[in-house]
Amino acid sequence: MAEMFSENLLMGLMESKYQPMIDQTNGEVSKDVALSMLGSASILRTLLPYKEHVVAVIGEYLAAHSVTKEDIWAEREAVFDGTERAKLVTIAVWDSGLDTEIPEIQKNLWTNEAEIEGKDKDDDGNGWVDDYHGIALTLHSEKTPDLLYPVGDVGKDRGQLQGQMKGLIDIGMAVESEEATAVKQTLGSLQQAEAQPFIENVSLYGNFCHGTHVAGIALAGNPYARVMAVRITFGHTLMPEKPTVEQARKDSAAMVETINYFKANGVRVVNMSWGGSLADVEAALEAHNEGGTPEERKALAREIFEIGRAALYEGIKNTPEILYVTSAGNEDNDVKFEEVIPSDFDLENIMVVGAVDQAGEETGFTSFGNVDCYANGYEVESFVPGGDRMKLSGTSQASPQVTNLAAKILALQSHLNPTEVKDLILQGCEERPTGERTVRLINPKRTIELVGQM
Repeated sequence: MAEMFSENLLMGLMESKYQPMIDQTNGEVSKDVALSMLGSASILRTLLPYKEHVVAVIGEYLAAHSVTKEDIWAEREAVFDGTERAKLVTIAVWDSGLDTEIPEIQKNLWTNEAEIEGKDKDDDGNGWVDDYHGIALTLHSEKTPDLLYPVGDVGKDRGQLQGQMKGLIDIGMAVESEEATAVKQTLGSLQQAEAQPFIENVSLYGNFCHGTHVAGIALAGNPYARVMAVRITFGHTLMPEKPTVEQARKDSAAMVETINYFKANGVRVVNMSWGGSLADVEAALEAHNEGGTPEERKALAREIFEIGRAALYEGIKNTPEILYVTSAGNEDNDVKFEEVIPSDFDLENIMVVGAVDQAGEETGFTSFGNVDCYANGYEVESFVPGGDRMKLSGTSQASPQVTNLAAKILALQSHLNPTEVKDLILQGCEERPTGERTVRLINPKRTIELVGQM
């Protein structure tokens, strides 16, 4: 990490993230913000003067202690070839959007036969215009027919953006890669004014790619799966959106309507590779100097958070016929303690998935505390918009592998309910001790064998 730091980068990020807050509060900030600023100051004073030496020493150490790990996942795969006695299964990828033009994905798209594609009209009268392959919402929960976020024509920049996206993700996950090294070098050479637009542009492209990558994993090796695209829009700016009660109510109503759409259209499994926390809301309020005193801000953050939490919890609870699969998160924290939704939900029809690496060892980034099982979250290959294939890491990549397995179970035994599907997945798991915890690794081949014995 040391090679990416420079005075320009640190000052640019601090200026864009904290200066507006400081300007509004006459310098009064929370403990978390103060500690973050002190951390950056410490890097400026104690690391940067010795940066070259630190990078050289750490590089030599890592090279001397590098380990090649065996990949355990290929032998655990369960791939269907189309000759199985199976039924079609509808899955929803509730994510940042889907490129429906990729040929390998097109053949597995869910289709609303009551809608006429491209007519800019609500043909079936269900409240959604052109929901031929799914539905979509903007950042402020406005309905839109665009299943993929409209970032414009990336054209000749596509390869560069893909490399920068992967590099930025790998840095966050502590994954050593050529792309991470290149991005660290780029970050270290940026001018102060360039830091914010660089990070935000790459983050936007990452959001653009996220849902397609997740969907490709959820569909892999299953010709019986039909994927419904369900787009939500993630923020990508260093300064977060200002939370409000009004917007929270609008977002929660959109969540309920989305879940009703799943139910009305026979969705059996929903993948949710996303989450949010109470701390996120409070930090965003502080960034905009909203909420009054610290105590009043905490109360407002709790009110806003609970609006969304209650809607999502009740929506999942009230659709017991659907299995919801969610990523644990990439914060290396206890999701119960931090109140992260939906990964802290305790419901019979939800599965929370953590990430291990290619050898089945818990990754340094995966969250924990309410995890049902673990899947590979290290360098998982899938599609990104345009049809290219890339390897990305995160619990976002682990979760759709469980969605994939659940859809295969339901293709073979469509009468099973979510609790029965969940039990079969867990029965097929292998338990491994890791520090103070025991992780349960999915084994698709073993689980499908159990299904075959039914």
